[in-house]
Amino acid sequence: MIAVGGLSGGYTSRLPALREVSFRVDGGALVAVLGPNGGGKTTLFRALLGELPVRIGTVEVEGAPAYVPQTERARLDFPVSALDVAVMGAYRRTPWWRPVARADRQAARAALARVGLEDRAATPFGELSGGQRQRVVLARALVQDARVLLLDEPLSGVDAASGARIEEVFAELREEGRAVLVATHDIHQARRCDLVLCLNGRQVAFGPPAEALSDAVLAETYGAELITLGDGRLAVGVDHHHHHDHAH
Repeated sequence: MIAVGGLSGGYTSRLPALREVSFRVDGGALVAVLGPNGGGKTTLFRALLGELPVRIGTVEVEGAPAYVPQTERARLDFPVSALDVAVMGAYRRTPWWRPVARADRQAARAALARVGLEDRAATPFGELSGGQRQRVVLARALVQDARVLLLDEPLSGVDAASGARIEEVFAELREEGRAVLVATHDIHQARRCDLVLCLNGRQVAFGPPAEALSDAVLAETYGAELITLGDGRLAVGVDHHHHHDHAH
């Protein structure tokens, strides 16, 4: 569903944010995209969405991917309900002069049910918790019915109940034969995925977690940000939630 060959690119011709990326993903795969802030995760997603200004190499994606951004950047303070946000997922297939079809409103309600928020359909988006907002934006992506889904740190800062429900939806999407790419800093979450792509300005590794998450690869991916915990496990030591990827 995704085939990337020799991808390099960025926002200006002088400085590629990402270089030498080549990987393939089939349907039914949950893929962790692991790397530090500024390591190229968002840049890769922009390339897969066809939005990267400067690009060499090949990028093939089946259909138009659905993108789930980090929601704390998309507060949507204007008065829209959770259902309104979910319905936005149908806009791509709705001509501007036509109201959203009843079937799409039903699809939006069904998507909210899938993320466990059917009882919040009428709640203003801005009044929801961070984890609930993240689930609504995931519901919007479900309404798009894309074969490929790109999620930018979907579990970052969400409550445990929201995180568990989001992971359940990932498992369902994989069962449906979709390809799901999840940008993350969480090495433990990456270990639970089918494949891991490690980026630090370039592709450091790609493969099953047992191969791609070696200590050597993690050291090259995170460099000085990596710390060893008391029990010998590696973890990312910097608090990432306060400085975001430069691409935003």
